Parts: sequence; C-alpha cells; structure tokens
Amino acid sequence: MTQRIALVALVVPDYDAAIAFYCGALGFDLLEDTDMGAGKRWVRVAPKAGGAALLVAKAHGPAQEAAIGNQTGGRVGFFLETDDFARDHAAFRNKGVVFTEEPRREAYGTVGVFRDPFGNLWDLIEPAGP
Repeated sequence: MTQRIALVALVVPDYDAAIAFYCGALGFDLLEDTDMGAGKRWVRVAPKAGGAALLVAKAHGPAQEAAIGNQTGGRVGFFLETDDFARDHAAFRNKGVVFTEEPRREAYGTVGVFRDPFGNLWDLIEPAGP
C-alpha cells in the first residue's frame, strides 16, 4: 500500500484572504476552489513545486474560530522548503510577509520564521547540502 499526506487543513477566518496570501504573497498555486453550498468552499493551495497541499478551511463556530492562528499551540507548524533562501526571503518581504526573526544558519540549513496574516508560524528553509 502506498500512502502519503495529501492535505493539511488550515483553519482561517476568510477563504479569499487566505487565497490572496498563499497564492499572492507566497506564490502558491490555487489547485481548487469549489463552492460546496451554504457558504462552504473546498479550497486547496500548494507550492508550485508540489508536496502536500493546504486545505483552506473557513472557521465555523467558536471552537474553530479560537483555533485560528494557534493550531499548533504557538509553535512553528508549517515548513516551506526552498532551493534559494535569499531569493524567496527577499521576494516574500517585498510582498509584505512579516518575518519574526532574522534568518539564521542551523545544522539543517538556513531558516527564517514568518507569520501568516492569521497568526500561524512558518519556517522558510533552505536545507543544508549533504
């Protein structure tokens, strides 16, 4: 049996704001935006190079609304790998992406933490060579 993680749900306050950020500022592809009726949509976005996609899910009810931006308890919960940290860091900053710290080199590569408009923390990582 072959298995893979295909989607990771990300609770947001608004579908269109999420699409604007992930597809606009980060350059992800909009894979699907299907109206499901009753105000619900099936929205999938993913980095152009592929990998797991995000299922952008609009919060419904107080419990989901309370989880927006804190789905991982304040930890970095999403990791975006790049082949050119300097290029993507500069491009993201130029598009208004807020980095919470200066980039740093670690044993595993060059990394910088940014916050999406909903409060989720992300690592932008260029892995170290072999």
